[in-house]
Amino acid sequence: MTGVSRHYVLAAGGTGGHLIPAFALALELEKRGHHVALITDERGAQIPGKPESLPAHILPPGRIAGLNPLGWLKGAKGVIEGRRMALRLFESFQPTAVVGFGGYPALPTMLAARAAKIPTILHEQNAVLGRVNRFFASRVDAIATSFAQVDRLDPKLADKVTLVGNPVREEVLALREAPFPMFTGESLLRILVTGGSQGARVLSEVVPDGLAMLPTALRSRLQVIQQARAEDIEAVRHRYATHGIPAELATYFENMAERLAGAHLFIGRAGASTIAELSAVGRPAILIPLPIATDDHQAANTREIVAAGGARAIRQEKFTASELAKQIQAMAQHPETLANAAHAAWNCGYPNAAKDLADLVESFGGAPMMDVIRMGAKPATTKSKEALALEGAE
Repeated sequence: MTGVSRHYVLAAGGTGGHLIPAFALALELEKRGHHVALITDERGAQIPGKPESLPAHILPPGRIAGLNPLGWLKGAKGVIEGRRMALRLFESFQPTAVVGFGGYPALPTMLAARAAKIPTILHEQNAVLGRVNRFFASRVDAIATSFAQVDRLDPKLADKVTLVGNPVREEVLALREAPFPMFTGESLLRILVTGGSQGARVLSEVVPDGLAMLPTALRSRLQVIQQARAEDIEAVRHRYATHGIPAELATYFENMAERLAGAHLFIGRAGASTIAELSAVGRPAILIPLPIATDDHQAANTREIVAAGGARAIRQEKFTASELAKQIQAMAQHPETLANAAHAAWNCGYPNAAKDLADLVESFGGAPMMDVIRMGAKPATTKSKEALALEGAE
């Protein structure tokens, strides 16, 4: 800890994968007496879990993609406008450092930080360096990673890299020291199925039929909790009813940490936050990487936990009911196999990720005299929030 109050800006794309670790870092920095502001886009401002004390400033994302020149112009205009707005925030908030979590909404903020000569740190959640983080990697002061092996990260930048892990929500991390739920040859087998924030149609189509193909002794003990898309949920409910498998279905679960706590096996996508939470808590998994994920990063995310024995990965083109039943049977037919996989997943966790990332962030900043000046000044969060609100209305 620095022992002084500083100001930090966190810039993150508008998805849970980018924002969950940003929220966790914000809480840790606030615990240490610092003031934190978040910059994201309109979608990111709606992501559940944002700390109430964390002001969110909305900037144009500045996404430059595709082949349409008009799209490039619109994206470039967003980048320029977002950079201008971020510089105004910096003038009032005076951040000690700016932390980028990737995603196109972080692009204008990181450009502004470079222009203002403010120390910059990147946090990469995935096992493949994202495009925005890749652009800034050689330009920032430090790079924090969530995996020991990160593809697309230039080895020449090794001196900048610190492995900290991917921070998870406090309510999930609180489960780390709880024992794996008791599982015997006679007990229920509780399976949790999710497909990201919007569910995944392939899971809705394959999982019920795969569970129905399990041996009777195992199938009769199933208890399923599954997230599904609104347009799919009635069809999924019918599938489970037809197979005689009890299942609780919803389009969204508020208490996901509680669901994870009681689960013996997870089936779902391999997003960075999912992997971080599974390894933080220690839950075995069958992972189906999203095939259209940029640079196939979800497949890369599975490498460490699969190699450790904590999970199995199935490519979506090979994800059939029979293959799923085969993998579940291999993991759950003997109680000790599932418990061993849980322990292997637990060993892949980084429970101190938020603290280690905060330590790294605190290591960059202004001279001690500037910290003394900031301690004597009024926090600029209220002023900057109002300023950004006015700009957003222009």
